[in-house]
Amino acid sequence: MHLAIGCDHRGFGLKEKVKGLLSGWGHSYEDFGCHDTGSVDYPDIARPVAEAVAGGNCQRGVLICSTGIGMSMSANKVRGIRAALCHNAFCARRARGHNDANVLCLGAEVVGEEELAEILEAFLTTEFEGGRHQRRLDKMSALERDP
Repeated sequence: MHLAIGCDHRGFGLKEKVKGLLSGWGHSYEDFGCHDTGSVDYPDIARPVAEAVAGGNCQRGVLICSTGIGMSMSANKVRGIRAALCHNAFCARRARGHNDANVLCLGAEVVGEEELAEILEAFLTTEFEGGRHQRRLDKMSALERDP
């Protein structure tokens, strides 16, 4: 799978761990920054990651800030994005299985290294269940079209 990844300065360390896991599992990625711990504004990173996913250049995305909240709020402003803030593997599985989430948001100050691999694996391996969940997904998509 080819992913778009990005973080703000508070998520830089966790993003580097995500990159290592992705590479180890045979996935490729585009890193949209940031590239060090210098201060940046998370919407400036969330937008290009979300656009890469929404535009089909990347299959899914991963965004990281201190809590994951700012990244998820920013990414969800991009049409076609279903960014989910997940602090455990259960939520990541549900976000994919029930909501077809295409961007995983993580909080670097919330998610520990021991949970990271489980959350990321759940997000990457869980398939959308469709069925009754498709009806709900269609209604979410209508919210983007209808004021």
